[in-house]
Amino acid sequence: MVTALRNFILTEGLTKAAAAKRLGASQARISDLLRGKLSQFSLDALVNMLTDAGLEVDIRIKPAKRAA
Repeated sequence: MVTALRNFILTEGLTKAAAAKRLGASQARISDLLRGKLSQFSLDALVNMLTDAGLEVDIRIKPAKRAA
């Protein structure tokens, strides 16, 4: 999720200020995101930012494959 957000910001050529406005976050949060400070972000916050970026989030849960 963090990689998708970082790629979005870089691909769109957004400044930290523009990314913060578009993603509903502060510039400091965007800076943390770009520096890879993953522990600063909840799953909920990342999903909200991805949605604000216009990206679709699809989380799948399925049984693990068992070893034979």
